[in-house]
Amino acid sequence: MVYPPSGNGPYRLLRAVNGRAVRAFESACAAPEEAQQGRLAALLEGLRGTDFGAAHDLGGNGTIEAWRAAVPVRTHAEHAPWLDRVAAGENSVLTRAPVRSLLETSGTTGRPKWLPVTDPWARTVADAQTLWVLALLRDDEGLASGKALSVVSPAEHLRSPGGLAVGSNTGRMFLAQPWWVRWRAPVPYAVYCIEDPSVRAYCVLRHALGQPVTSWTTANPSTILLYCRRLREWWEDLRADAADGTLARGPAASLPAHLRTSLARGLGRVRLGEEPLPSKVWNLRRINCWMGGSAPFFLSRLAAALGADVPTREVGVNASEGYFAIPVDDGAPVAWLGGHLLEFVGDDDVPRMSWEVEEGREYRLVVSTEAGLYRYDLGDVVRITGWYARAPRMVFVRKAGNVLNAMGEKVTEDQVVSAARGAFPSAIGVSVSIGWGEVPVLRVAVEGVAEVALDRFDRALREANVEYDGRRASGRMGPPAATIVGAGAFAAWREARVRAGAPDAQVKDPIVLDADKWDTLVAR
Repeated sequence: MVYPPSGNGPYRLLRAVNGRAVRAFESACAAPEEAQQGRLAALLEGLRGTDFGAAHDLGGNGTIEAWRAAVPVRTHAEHAPWLDRVAAGENSVLTRAPVRSLLETSGTTGRPKWLPVTDPWARTVADAQTLWVLALLRDDEGLASGKALSVVSPAEHLRSPGGLAVGSNTGRMFLAQPWWVRWRAPVPYAVYCIEDPSVRAYCVLRHALGQPVTSWTTANPSTILLYCRRLREWWEDLRADAADGTLARGPAASLPAHLRTSLARGLGRVRLGEEPLPSKVWNLRRINCWMGGSAPFFLSRLAAALGADVPTREVGVNASEGYFAIPVDDGAPVAWLGGHLLEFVGDDDVPRMSWEVEEGREYRLVVSTEAGLYRYDLGDVVRITGWYARAPRMVFVRKAGNVLNAMGEKVTEDQVVSAARGAFPSAIGVSVSIGWGEVPVLRVAVEGVAEVALDRFDRALREANVEYDGRRASGRMGPPAATIVGAGAFAAWREARVRAGAPDAQVKDPIVLDADKWDTLVAR
C-alpha cells in the first residue's frame, strides 16, 4: 500500500482528512477497468443536456467502446470551435457544470489555448495534488516544519469575450489550496502578480530569504537555475534589504511607492551570510519539478547552483489540461485512473486503455476530462516504465510532432516558418534547433543571406507563442543565435536523405532539427 495508515504525525493527519482521495487511488490501481468505467459514467452525466452530447448522440450505451465510436480523437484545433463558444460565454456547450474560468497555455497555431475550469475537474486535480503532497510527507516529516516555496504565475491576467477570467493553472492551484497550505507559502500571492519578471523574481527572493524554506517547487528545473543566478546577481541588494527589513533595492526600486510599501508589509530584519547559495540560506530538503523530456539537462546543474545535492522528486505527468500521473515515491509517476479517462495511442494509431499498454513502449496520451475535453489528443508522448498494482507507471518523453521544446515553450514548425518568412525573405533555407546551455537559445541556420535579422525573427516568435515569450521575458531563454551556412548546405542535406533511402518527393526541408542533426547541417 502506497499510503499506509501508519506513519508520522503530519502524514497521518493529512491522510485522515483526505481518506476519500486515498481510497479512490488505491482502488483505481487495483481495479483499473472499474475505475475508468466510473470516470466515463461521470463524463456522460456531465454531458447530459449539452450541445456536445446532443451532437454526438451520447444518451445511449455507456461503454468505452460506444464512447470511442461516438467521439473521435481530436486535437486542440479540432476542439477549438467548441472551446471558442465557451470563451464567448455560452453555457451547456461542453459540460452541464458551469465554467468558472479559463486556463491559458501555449497554442499550436499561433494563439494561446484557453481551457475550461469546472468544479468537478478542479476537485479531481486537487485530489491528485493532495496525493502527491501526501507521499512527500510520508517520506519526510521534516517538510511539514518549514515553508514551501513555489514559483507560480497569476491566476488571472485578462478576461475572455464572455467575461471569464483567463490565467495560469499554477496560480489557480495556489489560490485553491486550503488556508493551512497557503500559510506555508513564504511569498504572498500579490508578488506573483507583478508584471515585470525581474521585479517579480527579486520580490520572490526577498520574501523567501530568512524564512525556513524546506522545499522548492516549480515545473521546470531551469526556473530554479534562473533564480539561483538572480540570487548571485542581486545578493548585495538582497542582503541590504533583508538587514533593513525593506523592499527598496535592486529591481524592486522601480516599483511604485505605494505598491512597494504594501508588498514589504510584514518583512522583518534578517541577517544573511556571505554565500549567495540556496543551501546556505535555507534548509532545503526537497526540490520538486519536472524530470522528463529535456529536464535532465538542467537537473544535472542543480547541485552546483544550489550549493548542495538536494533530493529531487517529479511533480507528475500533468498539464493545464489535467493531472494524469501522480508521483507516489521517487520512481516514475503512477497513472491517475481515478481522475481522468486516459487512452494511450501507439505508433499504430490504435488507442489502448491503461490495462492494455506494454512496459517499455511509448504512447501518445489522449485524455477525457470533466472540464469538457473529450478524447483530446494532448500531444504528449509518455513511456511506460513499470507498474504499481495494475496501474502503469509512466514518464513524459517529449511532445509529439516537430516542436522546439527546451522548457515547455513548444515552438512549432509552422511558427518557425512564419517567423522566418518575415525575417529572412531571401533565404534559401532556414533550420532551427535548441542550443543547450545554462540559458538555452534557439540556434538558427540560414542559407542565402548576407546578414540575419534575428531581432525580427525573435519578435515574431514571441508574438506567435505565449510560452516562448514568457521564457524570453523572464530570462529563462536567451536571444536566438544565428549561423550563416555555406552555399549548397540545404541541397546537400536533401541529397543525403535521398541517398539514405527517403523518397525524393517526400523529403521535407529541415525546419526543426535536434541538436546533432543541426550540427551536421551546419558543418556541410
